[in-house]
Amino acid sequence: MTTEVFAVGGPEVSRRAVLGGAVAGLAVLVSPACSSEESTSTATSVPANAKDAFNELDAKIDKAMRDYAIPGVAVGVIADGDEYIKGYGVTNVDHPTPVDGDTLFRIGSTTKTFTGTTVMRLIDEDRVDLEAPIRQYLPDFAVADPDASATATVRQLLNHTSGWLGDDLQDFGRGDDAITKFVASMTRLPQKTPPGAVFAYNNAGLVVAGRIVEAVTGSVYEDAVQKMLLDPLELSHTRFFSDQIIGQNIAASHNVDDGKAVVDPGFWFFSRSCNPTGSLISSVRDQLRYARFHLGDGTTPKGDRLMSKDSLIAMRSNPGVGGTLQVELTGVGVTWMLRPSAENETIVQHGGTWAGQRSGFFMVPSRNFAMTVLTNSEGGGKLLNELFAEDWSLRRFAGISNLPATPQKLSTAELAPYEGVYATDDIDQSGTLGTVVIHFRGKDGQLVGNMSDAPDGTYLPDEQTVPNLGLALYKTDYGLDLGPDLEPTGTRSNFVRGSDGNVAWFSNHGRLYRHLQ
Repeated sequence: MTTEVFAVGGPEVSRRAVLGGAVAGLAVLVSPACSSEESTSTATSVPANAKDAFNELDAKIDKAMRDYAIPGVAVGVIADGDEYIKGYGVTNVDHPTPVDGDTLFRIGSTTKTFTGTTVMRLIDEDRVDLEAPIRQYLPDFAVADPDASATATVRQLLNHTSGWLGDDLQDFGRGDDAITKFVASMTRLPQKTPPGAVFAYNNAGLVVAGRIVEAVTGSVYEDAVQKMLLDPLELSHTRFFSDQIIGQNIAASHNVDDGKAVVDPGFWFFSRSCNPTGSLISSVRDQLRYARFHLGDGTTPKGDRLMSKDSLIAMRSNPGVGGTLQVELTGVGVTWMLRPSAENETIVQHGGTWAGQRSGFFMVPSRNFAMTVLTNSEGGGKLLNELFAEDWSLRRFAGISNLPATPQKLSTAELAPYEGVYATDDIDQSGTLGTVVIHFRGKDGQLVGNMSDAPDGTYLPDEQTVPNLGLALYKTDYGLDLGPDLEPTGTRSNFVRGSDGNVAWFSNHGRLYRHLQ
């Protein structure tokens, strides 16, 4: 049964935030294996007062829209076999049209799971091997490090452990060769960690996966995904290009200026060269249909076999190295982020961060639960934290909760290993390499710090500098993020130790900062 209701309700984007991925978007996290979440858990149905739960969800969304300047939201929930689809607010504050279940939003990095699912279809057909080196399919593939170029595998592309600088979003035009040109340009990308060693969110790696799809199928990436996935699943409101959605109800992208939502048409553009990592446009109804496929047995809505059920389970199994990306992660399977719960159930998730379009998506296969939320404002990120990083939705609809995280007040000696300067390479859409630096120091039992663009890597704020970020550690190497007011933001970060046992990296929103001193 589908319950559907349509209702009208009432900062500048950092390049470091673009295509951030999970929304609840490394050291090894010790947690249960995720290879057989289907087998032993005891299913819990939606509570008898499910109507109350949906009323509470409506109230949370309505309040967030007012508080965070979000003009429009679409939500979809699968719980105990039923679907709940609802639209809130409007697509555009200047030309208001109600949001409904078919309104189109950019889903951002959830696109990566469509790339991963397409690759898994090729694996099902014995045309791709997850453990094969990239060069088996792309003989000329190269990044800056020769060893990584030769040894990095397909799996490492899909579980974000390839190790090179990943936030490359260059535009190589609208031609069919855009992805080919992007991959050819990767020879300048520096290697941060050895392949397979550390989780670090990697947009460029997914573009390489898209190029493998092209090489194996002989089709451009978008056509291959359309033929192999979108059409069989009848995702008629899910497309890559704006000219494919003319005449449909489209959610405009909004910035937030002085607490008010403002349409920003420039936010919508997406480089074709990065399509495998984040460009899909979709509706909440299509997203729930996609969720049903991943919760199912591998058949299409018509009952045709598209993938084996074992392949679907494999996508959310065998996680790579764990860490954090807004939430704690056991690791990543085949593009699905795998998140532990206090009840030893696996949460399968992704999400999307693009300018003016923030989305969240997660599933709990053992509870037959899925939820997706699409928003059309920079303010949407705060709502997504409440629904996906925090555990209200999981507790209310799936009966599970986050791993506990009680912040601790550490001594000066306990904080000392984490203090110092951390730096990362950064690259903008023009391809210009730069440096971003964080300086951490201990204060009142927590870590406080400053983040700054520093081309020469020498930004060293003194003790009088007002902090603009912080971390409250709740267990060894893991902490709750603190905002500019040094209050918890609802997200988590972690430190990564090197082979000598010393703190070597800080992982913030999936990005690695090397400990310099």
